Parts: sequence; structure tokens; C-alpha cells
Amino acid sequence: MKLKSWTYCVLGVVTVCTIILGATLGLGLAKTFDTKNSEQFTQITQALPTKILDINGELITEFTSEEKRDIITIYEIPQHMLDALITREDRIFYEHSGFNVIAIFRAVVGQIFHISWGGGSTLTQQIAGTLYCDRKDISVKRKLKELWWAIQMERRYSKNEILEIYLNKIYFGGGTYGVNAASKYYFGHSAREITPAESAILVIQLSNPAFYNPFEHPNVAKERQKYVLDSMVSEGYITQEQSESSYDDYWLNFDYNRTDTSAFFMREDKAPWFSEYVRRELESMIYGDSDIYSSGFTVNTTGNLSHLRAATDIMEKAIVNANKQYQDELKYKRRYALGTYIPMSEFCILLFNLKALKMSKQRSHTQTLNNFTTNLTPIIDMFSILCGIEDLKVGIINRATQMAQDKAKETTVEGTLINIENDTGYITAIVGGSKFDASNQFIRATQARVQPGSSIKPLYYSAALDTKKFTAATNLVDAPYEFTSPDGSPYLPNNYGGGWHGNVLLWKALALSLNIPALKVLEGVGFERGINRMVDLLGISDKELPSRGFVPGYPIGLGTCSVRPVEMARAYAVFANGGKAIEPTAIRTVEDRNGNIIINNDQKVRDNILNPKQVISPENAFLMTEIMKSSVTIGTLRYGAAMRSIDPNLTGSKFTFVDKQTGKKFDMPVSGKTGTTQNWGDAWAVGYTPYYTCAVWFGFDTPGKSMGMSMTGSSLSGPPWGDFMMFANKDLPYKEFPFPEGKVHKATVCAETGEWPVKGCPSVVTLWFMNGTGASRKCSLHADLEAQEILLDRIIDGATITGTDFESAIGDDSELELDLDFLDDLEDDSSKKKRDTKKTDNPLINDNDNGIFEGSENMFLD
Repeated sequence: MKLKSWTYCVLGVVTVCTIILGATLGLGLAKTFDTKNSEQFTQITQALPTKILDINGELITEFTSEEKRDIITIYEIPQHMLDALITREDRIFYEHSGFNVIAIFRAVVGQIFHISWGGGSTLTQQIAGTLYCDRKDISVKRKLKELWWAIQMERRYSKNEILEIYLNKIYFGGGTYGVNAASKYYFGHSAREITPAESAILVIQLSNPAFYNPFEHPNVAKERQKYVLDSMVSEGYITQEQSESSYDDYWLNFDYNRTDTSAFFMREDKAPWFSEYVRRELESMIYGDSDIYSSGFTVNTTGNLSHLRAATDIMEKAIVNANKQYQDELKYKRRYALGTYIPMSEFCILLFNLKALKMSKQRSHTQTLNNFTTNLTPIIDMFSILCGIEDLKVGIINRATQMAQDKAKETTVEGTLINIENDTGYITAIVGGSKFDASNQFIRATQARVQPGSSIKPLYYSAALDTKKFTAATNLVDAPYEFTSPDGSPYLPNNYGGGWHGNVLLWKALALSLNIPALKVLEGVGFERGINRMVDLLGISDKELPSRGFVPGYPIGLGTCSVRPVEMARAYAVFANGGKAIEPTAIRTVEDRNGNIIINNDQKVRDNILNPKQVISPENAFLMTEIMKSSVTIGTLRYGAAMRSIDPNLTGSKFTFVDKQTGKKFDMPVSGKTGTTQNWGDAWAVGYTPYYTCAVWFGFDTPGKSMGMSMTGSSLSGPPWGDFMMFANKDLPYKEFPFPEGKVHKATVCAETGEWPVKGCPSVVTLWFMNGTGASRKCSLHADLEAQEILLDRIIDGATITGTDFESAIGDDSELELDLDFLDDLEDDSSKKKRDTKKTDNPLINDNDNGIFEGSENMFLD
């Protein structure tokens, strides 16, 4: 009985295994049959362009694969191209059955021990993975699937057919698929004319087209190319003479002036800076069997074509003007330096024997180096080529091009603009620099890491308000002051222009961008707390932080760290958005050719709006917005907006923009800040309305180079910022910033002390405070003046009541021996102060219940 039961169990297990094996074999055979039906390389799915649409559905550009994938037969390709491919990727290609056990084992061991021993995939596995797998998926499952399809392809196709499929389907970088399109892109001719050196260049692109691109990294490409050619010689495919001749010809005729352009640089594009940014974002999202050049995607972006056109027009003109201003200032400096200051200084150095200041030797040294680089180096290059000296063969054109590019980075002022929607983070406009072309594709709005200067101040002022030790009415002293750094060394900052304002309230210190008060605020907050607030608002990841220069100390308070313009826009947008986090994005959704949504960033945005992350409290965001409004009325951003755009007859917190061409006016709240680094190397304007936040930066691509004292955030970046914000907001209904109901209150204080005003206070200001904060006592500075005025009033009133002639009562015959002359002086002074505080037509002077701040006629450009 037991034997019978055991027999049934065995039969059951065998039956189940048979069923599973049969199903597996059936699926395998079906997949094999599918290989025959679906993978005919001459029947490539029709390529469709990827459409880039703006937020209103208007076409910006198309990424088209036209002329980027050209079919070619294996018999038309020179043998050395096939030899280079096999040498580089799979030396036993004609011997294996689709896989290489030794290579797989080597790759697995390398992965385990983190050693670079090369990949484990054969050519057949690579093309199988491209055709049937998602190569973004780094997993054992994908490798097994890839192995399966490699075996099936080996059964279905001959070795030459597999090579032909590979060479027509694989990606070679630069948006090119297939060897023929790649040859045209890199060399300007078809693969039928390809040389051994060119073949080596193409095959090294297969592993890393970004790193081995000859236009971007010629020295790296040259090294790997030489390695492939040497390997071909050792394998007997070509001779040493053929290798050297082909190598020398390639680099002698190489176009060093060319840079790696985007895949479709010559396409018609209404906003090239923005679409290039979208292209890069899209490439990081889509990889493998789908590509952005032929899969027929529809990309719905956040860009607004009207914003993009206006931003491009405004920034192109501003960059031209900036360079003209810089060149004019440079000529002025050179004229006076060469004609006056240098001869005078050298005369004084010789006269007083000031050897430490002698510059003639250094200047001669610099001139010698310049002469060597400009005149002698090309001769040495030519000599090295003629004599075949490999170590000196650096390339004449390459050196000249590099010198020209380096010179341009030092002498050309660049600028960038980025505009984002406050509540969604949608990027509506990007201008990455001056004209977008083959040599200028660095998107400074999202790639440049530059110093923010004083535009960083609001970020740690925000942290100061949360301590409740600081309010908008905190009295600070703007006067020369020596700080002690954490390492014990003295730190002596100065204001722009060297002026001092004495006692000043916090709101005004920020509006005028005063450095000493700002650093006292940072000191009161604490470096660690201040830096944490900066990083939170900027959205910088912990991984990037060590390279950004956020070092505890006083210099960080003046913006000595490095930030991207998009990060500054994000930080200020948090203020505008009631303290809620936003993430700048340019892509809303991506649809495939059948209309299916495969990427949906809009859903993420909606989720963030429904469940927002609060970076700072709503009341903190509101108070910082109110304080920064003063930068637009009396402060450093006034030149960019108020003097050119605000109606001088409008009072309160509203601002009137004026279209300079049509004269049309509209009201909109505005807040923001400018920034200029200590050496005038970076000029910023960052500001926002309830709808948008815009950041504008000007500077050199070479860090640390000064533009000159006249090139500030206020004078250089402010005007284009104001022009764009006027355009972006002109058709929108009036809207207020988010108000934290029940969490803030408004109070009037003395404009000089920040305390409760008394009758003697010459001027007052109405400010906003967090609940639980504000003035705690009457104004002590003007209390004595009030008491004196009261005494004078009582004496005069008493004399009037008794009918006494006050002046005759204190004549020579009177017994009243009081010297009251000082009362006349007080009365005159009091009357004068009352006249000074009489309301004028200028809304920037005096204060009222609408929250206008007491003003100043002095412009402080920072």
C-alpha cells in the first residue's frame, strides 16, 4: 500500500514537471518564431519625430531621426570597420554561439569585487538586449532574457547577418543610430569611405559616447583610438604602417573648431535654449529600445512660447549692452592705467625704493609668456609634426581654438534668465546665455554654479525671524566693525561704496543690502542654522553640498558659496508660495506614438499641491515677502522696477508696471532682492510676483573675474528682470501674496528705533510682525524731546490762561529769572521736524496704514 502511494506521488511530480517543461518549451518556440517574424532588420519600424509642445499646445520644435539612421549592407562596409568592431567588442565573435562563458564569469567577478574587467556581453547579446530588453534594467533577469534572445538570434541568423543588424541598429552617440549615420555625423562622409582610424573612433563610442566624443574630449578619444588601432595591428588586421598613417591623417585633418552639438542642431526651433534643456531631461528619462529621435513621442512641456520669445529678446539686448559697457570701462581703465597710473607708481617705487611694490619684472614675465603662447608655440607644434615627435604633437588648431575659447570666457560677459511658476514649479522660460550655437550650448540657468552675493541674504534673514530675536523692526548698527572668524582671524567687511548708515532697522538694512547688519543677523542666528535654512530653500542635496562652499563663517553671509540660478529661483519661489516647496520642472507629460502617457510629472505636481512640504512657515514667508517689497520701492531692486515701472502716484503695497512702448499700466505686488559679489564678478536680480519668480544673472564663465564696479545687480540685472516681469504679468488679474490669517499683525513703530512711537518721533513706519513679537517699549531716543515739548506747551498754555504777556513777564524788571531761550530752539527744531514729516507726493517718503516703508532718496546699488 505504501509503495503504491509512493508511486502515485512520483507520477504526480513527473506529470507536473512535464507540463511545466512543455509550457516552457512552447513559450520558447513561440518566442523563437516571433524572432523570425518581427526581427527582419530591413523592416525597421517607421521612425516618427518627437514633438515638443509648449504649455498651450503650440509646437516649439521636433526631434527628428531623419537622416540619422541610414541602412547599409555589410558588403558595402570596409573590412577594417568590421575588424575594429570585433577587436574592440568581441574577438571570438565567429567562434561562440551567442555567449562567452569566460566573459560572463569575468564580468560577474568584476561586479562582485568592484573591479573593471570589462563587460560580459557578446555582440549578439548587445544587439539582442537592444532589440528585446530594457537595457536600463540592471538585473539578473534582464541578463538572462538577453542571453535567451542571443541564442535565438544565433539560431536564426548567420554571423554576417547579425553584424549587419548590429551595425544598422546600435547607438553611436550624437543622436545617430547605425554606422552609416554615425560616419556622416562624425566624419562628413558615408561608412563606405571610412578609414581604420575613423573605424576606431566609432567603436569606442559604443561603451560611452559622452566620454569618448572626439569633439568634446579629443585627448581621451585619441588615447582610446590608438589602443584600438594597436590591437588591430596585434591581431593582424592591419599593418603598423597603415595604423600610423591613418591615425596621423585623421588628426591632421580634424576639425577642432567643432563641438558636439545636440542631435538635431540644425532643426527649426522657436526656443533652442529651452528645447535643448528638455532634450537633455528627456534623454535621462528614456533609454534602451525607445529613443527620443524616432519613437514619435509627444512631449508636453511647461514652456510658454510668448515668455520664451520675450525672454530671448530681452536678454540678447541686455547681454550686448553689458559687453559694450564692459569694453567701454576696460578702455577707460587701460587708457588711464597706461598713461598715468603705471608711470606714476613706478616713479614713486623708484623714488622711495619700494621694492615690494615693483611690478616691472612681473609685467615683463607676463608679456614673455603671452609672446611664447601666441608666437612660439605654433612654431613648435609645426616642428613636432614635421619631425614626428609624438609627445609634442598637440595640434595647432586645437591649441588656437582652446586659446580663443579661454579668451572668450575671460572677456565676454554672459547672462542667463529663468522664470518659474510659483505654485507648480513649471519653468516657463529659459535663456541659457547669448546666442545658442555650436560653440555655446552651456545652459547657465541650470548648469552654472556661481556665487550669489547679497541675493543670499534673505535666506538666512528668514531663519533670523524664526528665532523671534529678530523682527523687521530690530535696530541694527551699520558702522565699521571687526568680526572674529571661527578660526580666530579678524574679518573686516565693507559696504558697497564704503558708506555707513548708522542705526538702521532690519527691513531697511536688507532693502539697502548693508553688509555689517546682515552679518550681525547671521551671527545672531548661528552659522549652522543659517546654512541649513539656505540649503533647505535652495533644495541642494546632501551629496552636492561638500562641493558648494557652504562653510561656516562670516563670508558665507555675503554669498561666497556656489549656487545655480534655477536654485535661487526655487528659493525665492518658496517665499512667494507661502513657504511650500516646489521643484522646477520643464516636462509635464510624455505620450508615446499611440497617445499613451508614459511619463506623468503633472501627477507629481498635483500630489505636491495637495500634500505640500512646508519648507518655512506661512507667516515667515509672508514677513520676508513684505520686507523684500522694500527692495523694489527704496532698495537695490528699485532701478530694475520702481524707477522705470512704478507709478509714483500710487501708494500702498501695490505696484504699477508701465509698458514702455504702449504706456499701458497694471497693478501687481512685487518682492525681491539683488546681489553683487565682492569683486563685482556676479550680478543678480531675483524677484517675484504672486504668479512668477524670475532670476537673472550676469557674469563671466571664468570664475572670479570682475566686470567692474559699475556692473552691479541693481544696474545690470535689474532692468532685464523688470522688463521680463512686466511682460509675464501684464495679462494676469491682480492677486495678493498668500496671507497667514491669524498668525501675523501690523504695527506702527518709530522709523529710527523700531520702538513704539511717541510724539517726538520725527517719522514712523508700519511693519508686519509674527504674533508674539514686536515693539516692547516706547521710543527711548525721542522720549526726552516729547517731554520738552509737553513742558513748553504747558508754560505757554499757563501764560494764556492767566492773561499774562509771556514775553513781557520775563523782561528785565521781572522777578522771574529763568533762561528759556532753549525753548525757542526746541520749538524751531520741532516745527522743522514736523514740516519734514509732512506728507509729500512721493509714496516712498512717509508712512501710512497700508504698510509703505519710510523711504530714502539715496540709491544703493548692490
